[in-house]
Amino acid sequence: MGSIPDPGELTELTQPSFDEFQRQTSLMTSCTLLWKELSDHINSLEQNLMRQSEALKSKIETLESETKASLDSLKKRELSIEDSVKIALNRVEFHTKAALKTFNDDVEGNPEGEVDDGDGLLQLLKSTCLKMEAREFWNFVTCKKKEIDLLREKIPAALSECIDPARFVMEAISEVFPLDKRGNERGNDLGWASVLILESLIPVVVDPVIGKSRMLVTPSVKEKAKEIAETWKKSLEERGGIVNVRTPDVHTFLQHLVTFGIVKKDDLELYRKLVVGSAWRKQMPKLAVSLGLGDKMHDMIEELISKGQQLDAVHFTYEVGLVDKFPPVPLLKAFLRDAKKAASSILDDPNNAGRAAQLAARKEQSALRAVIKYIEEYKLEAEFSLENLKKRLEQLEKTKTEKRKPAAVPANKRTRASNGGPMPPAKAGRLMNAYVSSFPAPPTFFRSPSHTQYPAAVPAYPSPPAMYGSRSPPFNPYAYSPEAAPPPAGSYPGAPMNYPAYGGYGNGLAPAYQQAYYR
Repeated sequence: MGSIPDPGELTELTQPSFDEFQRQTSLMTSCTLLWKELSDHINSLEQNLMRQSEALKSKIETLESETKASLDSLKKRELSIEDSVKIALNRVEFHTKAALKTFNDDVEGNPEGEVDDGDGLLQLLKSTCLKMEAREFWNFVTCKKKEIDLLREKIPAALSECIDPARFVMEAISEVFPLDKRGNERGNDLGWASVLILESLIPVVVDPVIGKSRMLVTPSVKEKAKEIAETWKKSLEERGGIVNVRTPDVHTFLQHLVTFGIVKKDDLELYRKLVVGSAWRKQMPKLAVSLGLGDKMHDMIEELISKGQQLDAVHFTYEVGLVDKFPPVPLLKAFLRDAKKAASSILDDPNNAGRAAQLAARKEQSALRAVIKYIEEYKLEAEFSLENLKKRLEQLEKTKTEKRKPAAVPANKRTRASNGGPMPPAKAGRLMNAYVSSFPAPPTFFRSPSHTQYPAAVPAYPSPPAMYGSRSPPFNPYAYSPEAAPPPAGSYPGAPMNYPAYGGYGNGLAPAYQQAYYR
């Protein structure tokens, strides 16, 4: 029998199997991938930590810078308080003395406000401001709407004469804001005066040392201004909401908030809706920025475009510097396209069958004029030619002029169809502007049906031109019988002459159309 081999020798001599080799290879590949994934994850964490560290470092630096700026501003404001108070006290003392001095003095010039120049207007305004006569000041301003540019120039100087300009302005506009107290006179819009006075107050209450960052408005006046704003907001429900409120009232409310510095962050959405609803006002973009809506201007412009208010959107883009994001020329062209569609819909509307063409032309004319004005105002001639727009506008105006031409007036002389002779004058009721001469009219004669005709040499009765023309009736002595001479000059017939009845006038009265001669 053979000998049994040693187990150790079998182990050394046995070759590893192929399956074992694949298993080990797969294990090494998995470990490699896992290591790579862990390495990438660690690198990503390191990069994120570095970015966050840099961002935190930047925020800390910004915070430190802002803190330093705020501390410097507070220090400056603290140091400026004494100077500002001194200036305010000096102004109050000066205006108090001036008010007491002029309290019993009559206003030089015309006390009823009829002034011929800016100096006289300023003098009258200063007089009411010195005496703190808010109602007289308001009445004077509202009567001078035609001189609004001069008022805008002079009112700030006049308000600076007030002892308390902020309180004076609130009392002056209290007749129409926050609620209109005029009763039956509410139809007369005085929102322009309220806005003008509120705008003129801003340079008066600005701190003379640090500027607009601090308004010289007393806490009691500011609280009163807040109460007025809350009263106006509560009245929105009574007026039917934002949609039904009048634009002048909206403008006054927003200007009131800006002037007294009482903007509330919680009401920013309300402010946004009010601005969009009254976007056609020129001052709205700047008011929106002052109200803290600068970061929402992009969305507001898009909302205006979606509502078809492209012209307002163009104005907003220029005022807030978003022309690059909202090019004006495409917006103007879109506005013209919408106007043409609206004009076409007017033509197709059966309810406007009588004057559809006129309404459509008027709609397109209005759009063309507005676009031309915007192109000229913002210097867009190089991008949007005016030639075709002006030609189209002239064409529409020419068509409108041709439609207004009066129809041809028929000739004054009417011919009798039977014998070619002249017809009797038309009835007085047919011509309302019949000529009435200041000279005595000749008596009227009627020819009998049996009366023989005059020879051919004698002309027939001429048609009386006094009924149709503007000249005095000609006098032709040969057109009547020698026995029928006209009355002498200076005499006037008293009543119509009575004549016997003829065959054609069986009622014994003269024909109705002859009454024109008796007027």
